[in-house]
Amino acid sequence: MAIDEGRDFVPIRIAVLTVSDTRTADTDTSGDILAQRIAAAGHILTARAIERDDANLLVERLDGWIDDPSIDAVIATGGTGLTGRDVTPEALAMIEGAREIPGFGELFRWISFRTIGTSTIQSRASAIVARGTYIFALPGSNGAVKDGWDNILAEQLDARNRPCNFVELMPRLRES
Repeated sequence: MAIDEGRDFVPIRIAVLTVSDTRTADTDTSGDILAQRIAAAGHILTARAIERDDANLLVERLDGWIDDPSIDAVIATGGTGLTGRDVTPEALAMIEGAREIPGFGELFRWISFRTIGTSTIQSRASAIVARGTYIFALPGSNGAVKDGWDNILAEQLDARNRPCNFVELMPRLRES
């Protein structure tokens, strides 16, 4: 990461969505890790929720957050595996106006390979931009959340990151 100290840090407003049939507020360790890292980086945690592995419920929640002007980005954790209940990527594809950010999943799996080897192939980590809001879908494990935040999102959600970053694009995401 090349931080340009001559530029100002720009805090963005981030929501965290945990996708799980079994986690509760007390057992959502991946969501806790994200919330802690978001705050430590200087960003604003604007919303946090747990939603069952149900594509329609996920789309409903995400649509509400996309249309909420107080949310710039959503980081979801969970539901990116291969089982029949893992539907987060399908939910992202159902969102009106969604445009895939293909490099996110590719980069995540490359980073994850260094940690868990070929098991990373079971991850369908992905990202979209929809109606001006970024949505990043990470696997639900604590290690995956750390890999995704520490090695991708911390840099790309920092306006000082050079040569480019997601934050500087935010004013132009709604262009047509």
